[in-house]
Amino acid sequence: MKTHGSWGKHLVPALVAAVLALFFCASLVQGQTLQDLPPPPPPPKPKPTPTPPPPKDEDFEVIRTTSNLIMVPVSVVDAKGEAVLGLPITDFRLEEQGRDQQITELGNPDQVPLDIVLLFDISSSVSQKGFFVFQQKAAASFLRQVMKPTDRAAVFTIGSEPLLISPFATSEVAAAKLQTIPAATSPVPTAFYDTVAAAANYLIEKSAERHRRVIVVISDGDDNYSNLVREMTIAEVRAGQRGDATPAAAKRSLDARRERAVLDVQKAVQQADAAFYSVNPGGKSVHLNQISTRSHNAMRSIAESTGGTAFIPDSEMDLERVFSEVAAELRGQYLLQYYSNSQTPAGHFRSIKVAVPTHMEFRVRARQGYYPKQK
Repeated sequence: MKTHGSWGKHLVPALVAAVLALFFCASLVQGQTLQDLPPPPPPPKPKPTPTPPPPKDEDFEVIRTTSNLIMVPVSVVDAKGEAVLGLPITDFRLEEQGRDQQITELGNPDQVPLDIVLLFDISSSVSQKGFFVFQQKAAASFLRQVMKPTDRAAVFTIGSEPLLISPFATSEVAAAKLQTIPAATSPVPTAFYDTVAAAANYLIEKSAERHRRVIVVISDGDDNYSNLVREMTIAEVRAGQRGDATPAAAKRSLDARRERAVLDVQKAVQQADAAFYSVNPGGKSVHLNQISTRSHNAMRSIAESTGGTAFIPDSEMDLERVFSEVAAELRGQYLLQYYSNSQTPAGHFRSIKVAVPTHMEFRVRARQGYYPKQK
């Protein structure tokens, strides 16, 4: 029993020493192994969250709005033909397609630029009247009188074809160019309808949106050379030569086609949103001739449909008065603005009627309608 106790007494310390030695060696081996290993790889970068695609139209309801603001220049005159100023917005009534419209604003014409296209007749029927140069001076004075620095004017001549003498420019440039136009020294045909249509197209192409547009014509309105009229005349003459049409039938056909030509020109001016003013230098003799009367009536029809006026000055001095009256009217216009709620498609005419019910004694001049623009 003693021997066994002695062996146990020596064995326990030895076992403890062996365990400690083994632990120490294992630590050294582990330390050497960590030092010899390569550095750990960098941690993985997080992947970016993909951006979702934009929503498609079918994913939600798309709301689109369009502006149908319409501006209608209106002239109000008394029994003497003088402009009436200072009327409040409540005095006006405006209908479109027979339905009342709410006038939202009464604009100031001085704040809306004016684009004028002046058509000067150089054909034989006008240049032989004897006061061609006086017409030039009166028209140039009109441009200087009515135009402001923000306004522009272009000049066409009415002859065998439309001819642009001066593109849009200031009053001084346009007036100076106007006075360089020579009078006709030999018979010159008249393409009146073609020139008015060319002026309307020029306004559509060159005039800015929301500008007031005006066509002022100095002519007797006679036309014998526009494309439509010329082709009609040739066709009717040849038909008469062949015996296919009597002179009376040919005349009726030509008159009907002239009326159609006037309507085509009227539509062109309306599509340009322009007011048409004519100054006929023929004087009182206009009513003594059937052709002259018909030509002037055609100009008056275009003027009334677009909110303008057709004038017949009595003399040279009266010509200056007429131009002053046109200038005063353009500067004294009311600009009625409203938002149309009509569903009439683009390209179809929308009728307009403007009245001043509170003053039935006044005359109101405004365009009879307009053609809505493509969206």
